[in-house]
Amino acid sequence: MVDKPYSEACERNSQPILQLISRHLQHPATVLEIGSGTGQHAATFARALPHIVWQPSDLPHHHAGIEAWRHEAGAPNLRAPLALDIGTAHWQDLACDHVFTANTCHIVSWPLVSRLFAGVARCLPQHGLFMVYGPFNYGGQYTSASNAEFDRWLKQAYGPDSGLRDADTLHQLAASHGLAAVADHAMPSNNRMLVWQRPRKAP
Repeated sequence: MVDKPYSEACERNSQPILQLISRHLQHPATVLEIGSGTGQHAATFARALPHIVWQPSDLPHHHAGIEAWRHEAGAPNLRAPLALDIGTAHWQDLACDHVFTANTCHIVSWPLVSRLFAGVARCLPQHGLFMVYGPFNYGGQYTSASNAEFDRWLKQAYGPDSGLRDADTLHQLAASHGLAAVADHAMPSNNRMLVWQRPRKAP
C-alpha cells in the first residue's frame, strides 16, 4: 500500500475551496480536475459532493498517491485518475461538464497555460465552468508581499517561465477561446478563484 502524499497547503485550503465550488456545483455533473497532485482535493470534494462525479487527472507518477487517497475516501463518485499531460492531451476525447484546477497556472510554463485554456475550451460543453484557484497579480502588481516572495521562489524552483500570472492576461486568454468571465472570488491567504463559462451558442 502506497503511503498517502500530503500537502499542508491542500489541508488548509480544501474547506474554503469546497465552500465556494459548492455554490457553483449545485446540480449533478462530472468535474474534471486538472493537476490533482496529492489527491487530497479530489478525496475531500468527492466525499462532500456526492452528486458530483469527480475525475482527477495528473501525470502518471502522481497516480499512486491519488489512488491512496481515493481508496481511503471510499467515495463511489470519485473516479480513478486519468493520465493527462497539458502539452499533449487529446482534449476533444475528455468528457466532462466542468473543469477545476488549483495551483497549476503559476507552476507550468506560459505556453502550457495557453494550451490549458485552449484545451479546456475544446472539452467544455455549453454552460460548462472553468474554475481556477491560486494566487494572481492584478494590473501587473502583486497583491501582497507574500505573493511577491512566492513568485521569486517559484522562478528559482521551477524556472523563469513559472510565476504568478496576471488575472487580466488570463481573462484575455479565456476570451480568445470563447470563455466568458463569470466570477472572481477572494480566497484566504491572498488567493483567488477565477471562474469562466462556455456560453450558449447563438441560434
